[in-house]
Amino acid sequence: MTKEIKISPSILSADFGKLNQEIRDIEQYADSLHIDVMDGNFVHNLTFGDPVVRDIRTSLPLDVHLMIMDPVGYAPDFADYSRRIFFHAELFKNKKKLKKAIEDIRNLGVKVGLTINPDKKLKIITPFLDEIDAVLIMSVYAGFAGQDFLPEQLEKVKELRNKFKFEKDILIDGGINKETARQAVEAGANVLVAGTAIFKAEDKAKAVEELRRAVE
Repeated sequence: MTKEIKISPSILSADFGKLNQEIRDIEQYADSLHIDVMDGNFVHNLTFGDPVVRDIRTSLPLDVHLMIMDPVGYAPDFADYSRRIFFHAELFKNKKKLKKAIEDIRNLGVKVGLTINPDKKLKIITPFLDEIDAVLIMSVYAGFAGQDFLPEQLEKVKELRNKFKFEKDILIDGGINKETARQAVEAGANVLVAGTAIFKAEDKAKAVEELRRAVE
């Protein structure tokens, strides 16, 4: 299976003082934007909420990653302008509750993706692969930008593609640069979420293009 490789810049690493300008700099080169919403509880960090995201001006589709304790409760705040909403499967202690969370968010009219942190097993999400639209594999621990890539997480990507024959989008997020992007794509990921490598570069547009060329 060959899937188109897509680049999804993570605005977590952008300059929030000029966020829309930062987005304009990469808009024509990227395939989507990745929005990390943190509540200071599920992860230690605190980012932004609905007002900031609602103010984003872009033609790019938005993937919203809810790193929060109550994703179902807050999903309606983001559903109107998101393409997909991702949330962490490990928040739910049994399959029945996780299944209901997927259904509740899908009923908002958005696509749904499941996410797991590096220390969580893939088996948490595999019963639901037919019910979701994408999987987000964290190759760092959720909550902070600029962490080092954890290569062992690529085994989860390989297992999804090879054992479970998952043909939908697999996103990988954390420590993505030209070298790790190649490793991720070789494992089977097709959406590369990159923050620091893009928004901290002197030429952001060039950084996106270099990342894309690295996996061609």
